[in-house]
Amino acid sequence: MNLGSQVRTAIWNWRFVALFSCLVWLAPGLADRIYGQAVPALPAALQPYFAPPAEFADKLAELRSPLVFADGTRASSTDDWQRRRTELRREWMQAMGPWPAVIENPRVEVLSRQERQGIEQRRVRVEIARGQTGEGWLLVPPHTGPLPAVLVVFYEPETSVGLKGDKPDRDFGWQLAQRGFVTLNIGTPGGDAWKPDIGDAVCQPLSFHAYVAANCWQALAHMPEVDSQRIGIVGHSYGGKWSLFGGALWDQFAAVAVSDPGIVFDETRGNVNYWEPWYLGLEPSRVYRQRGIPTTANPATGAYVELRNQGHDLHELHALICPRPFLVSGGSEDPPERWLALNHAVAVNRLLGVGQRVGMSNRPEHSPNADSNAILFQFFEHFLGQSKVRDAK
Repeated sequence: MNLGSQVRTAIWNWRFVALFSCLVWLAPGLADRIYGQAVPALPAALQPYFAPPAEFADKLAELRSPLVFADGTRASSTDDWQRRRTELRREWMQAMGPWPAVIENPRVEVLSRQERQGIEQRRVRVEIARGQTGEGWLLVPPHTGPLPAVLVVFYEPETSVGLKGDKPDRDFGWQLAQRGFVTLNIGTPGGDAWKPDIGDAVCQPLSFHAYVAANCWQALAHMPEVDSQRIGIVGHSYGGKWSLFGGALWDQFAAVAVSDPGIVFDETRGNVNYWEPWYLGLEPSRVYRQRGIPTTANPATGAYVELRNQGHDLHELHALICPRPFLVSGGSEDPPERWLALNHAVAVNRLLGVGQRVGMSNRPEHSPNADSNAILFQFFEHFLGQSKVRDAK
């Protein structure tokens, strides 16, 4: 073979490898088949929660489709979606303010260790931002690793590990550790959820929470006990808002679950209060508005106003999670009709060639209960504990 033929052969081989790599990276379902690791079908117990009730099937909330570019054109291919996804995330970050640089290998200091019902419970101090640490609990099951892991976020970490008896069924970290997951359980940066310590960051507090989650993902990913490809995030209420933004804005989380945070903006519900200064309503002056639903006399402030004026809503964050598994453990703030918003994410997944990645369970009360938790834990067991899902980001 002469040199010209060798060059042409090399070029064609390179093209084939590039095409194959793109197919694997951009087509999740195809990738699973190529690697012989097809995602197992949902267990029967989960299937009812990964399809909307008939009354909401194929119906969309009257929100701008996340598939539509800013110029009005519509994403019609996987490649289109990657560009639209980049645009969508940029729009949110511009409104909320930029993150500080994510810490590649955050410091984790073990302050104490003890065994608790066969699980190693470590009190840890984690570098959650440059010059800022937070204390929490790391729970490590007695199984050989590397293990799947879940970051559990709440007001304070003691509730998440079952050390506060006044808040039953919020001990996600403890329950997941008993099921074989390493869990890192952390609380509000600075300790005051109504005035979180965001240091010198210029982003909105809820975005800073997502930044903290990204650093905690990095901390978990560097632990020898943890499989970095199988790290999820979960939180209830305030923690649900935190996990929604963390999962949407840091795409290394392999699965995302939120418990009744309010998954769309809703100014009729005082608990779906993204307008507050400790979430998205912080002004540069850091002067706080009076708490409560926005009114003419007490208007919303900060990035929340900009996002609303530009037509953004939280269904776009659901789309940023696609095609990773996403579960809403809905209560009083997220009733079944929230499927109308979730169906926008279902449409994105359909474009990407995957199904049954968006789910919702429902209960009447805001507080989680044993039944809703059973679904949440099985969600993580299925998507993180039993299979490694290769997905396009």
